[in-house]
Amino acid sequence: MQLPQLRIDQQFAKIGITMQDAKVTMQHQPAELSIQQPQADVNIDTRPGKLSIDQSQAFHDLGQYPVKEAVRLDAQEGKQKVAEGTRRRRQEGDRLMKIEHGGNPIAQIAKEKMPRPLRPFVMSVIPSYNAVKIDYQPSEVSINNQANKPVINAETRPVERQVTPSQFDVYLEQQNNITIDFDNVKYVGPQYELSI
Repeated sequence: MQLPQLRIDQQFAKIGITMQDAKVTMQHQPAELSIQQPQADVNIDTRPGKLSIDQSQAFHDLGQYPVKEAVRLDAQEGKQKVAEGTRRRRQEGDRLMKIEHGGNPIAQIAKEKMPRPLRPFVMSVIPSYNAVKIDYQPSEVSINNQANKPVINAETRPVERQVTPSQFDVYLEQQNNITIDFDNVKYVGPQYELSI
């Protein structure tokens, strides 16, 4: 015996989704940095050294004098020599006046006028030790410096962003469908039989 059957085939709808990811692009330009370093201010003051040399004593030891003093000493020595010469001539004259008293004053005076024997050479230090006086005042140096701070300028650049949003495409991939089918269904009429 075959029973009538009702067949129902159902096909569900299918939804398709296509997704495109979002994209973020970022570009950052480097900052501009400017550094300027002014030179330091340096001030140097120098007081020169002073050297003083006094060699008047050394010249005096050598018999060299300043002009004024040399004239004075020569004049004094001249007066002294004139006085000595005058005295000696007077004494010689007195001795010659008394020639009658005996003796030989002419020979004695001639003997006194004979050249003197040479004096022995004596080694001595001329000028004397420490005759030259040296005085030195060293120079003085004063240094003043002032450092100048660097001048720094920084200029930032903005970040460039480019955003592509994500996209969703929704579509119907498969349509829904219902199929109804009959199997083993017979219709029996008065004089016929019909299979459906």
